[in-house]
Amino acid sequence: MQPSVWPGELWMLLGAVLLDQLLGDPNSRWHPVVLIGRVISWGEACLLRLTQSSWQQQTSGAVLVAVVLAAAYSSAWCWMQLLALGGDAVQWLGGALLLSFTVSPRSLAAAGSEIRDFLAAGNMAEARRKVGWIVGRDTADLDEGEVTRATVETVAENIVDGIISPLCYFLLGGVPLAFLYRAVNTLDSMVGYHNERYEHFGKAAARVDDIFNWLPARITAVLLLGAAWVLRMDWRNAWRMMRRDAAAHPSPNSGYAEATVAGALGVQLGGLNYYGGVASLRAKMGEPKEALQGRHITKTIRLMQVAVALFLLLASLLLGW
Repeated sequence: MQPSVWPGELWMLLGAVLLDQLLGDPNSRWHPVVLIGRVISWGEACLLRLTQSSWQQQTSGAVLVAVVLAAAYSSAWCWMQLLALGGDAVQWLGGALLLSFTVSPRSLAAAGSEIRDFLAAGNMAEARRKVGWIVGRDTADLDEGEVTRATVETVAENIVDGIISPLCYFLLGGVPLAFLYRAVNTLDSMVGYHNERYEHFGKAAARVDDIFNWLPARITAVLLLGAAWVLRMDWRNAWRMMRRDAAAHPSPNSGYAEATVAGALGVQLGGLNYYGGVASLRAKMGEPKEALQGRHITKTIRLMQVAVALFLLLASLLLGW
């Protein structure tokens, strides 16, 4: 039996993705994620310089996580309460706009497409420069295959971080919980590193991010399998590679999207990367049935788009029936 009126959560969910497609991610210092980043930078400057021992750094890092998450959740909650004063329509539209700030399918597709276009034009200098904007590894000497690998890995990983995870947490707890997740991910991207500066201070941020992404990463793998089937890619191989290789990734979550995409495309991801000139060997995902080329970026973007559509379809069935 169909409901006479869809619930507000469904309007906000569909509206957020539509707004992202129409408007993209606004480049503004007042963007909520930018503001979260500024709070993190301020808190890091205040806390890190006051700590010396590893225990003190871990404790102060945990304090930073708690403060930032509380601030992100409470700010979004207050905005939603204010929007509710204007009635359902205002709350739904305002909620959709706020939620759109937590997802980035259009920006992710645009970044990948731009790199693919430079590769197609033979402009390796720009392709290397642009891929350096979205990955942390050294990119100055990458060839077409390695630029493609870096791009495919980043797009695949960010299907979880930049789309499915915030939408999952929206379904669980509305816009405030989606904002809390975005703060979790921003903390991890800023301080959750294994290096001299953040090894102890960023431990709490990294662990919390692992916990929050655990279920969405596995949901994303299932969605990507469905997307591979819809697009007539090798979904059986995607399933096999996900089961075989996902757990070998250094992240407990990133391997699920990367291994599934690698299997669907028939390519191999992972391998040797350099960070500041230092070699780092990543576990390999998938089998090299095809040499990595720019067209695999296009296929990865299509997988992402269909996976998002499948998520919206499932969410509509969940919320609207």
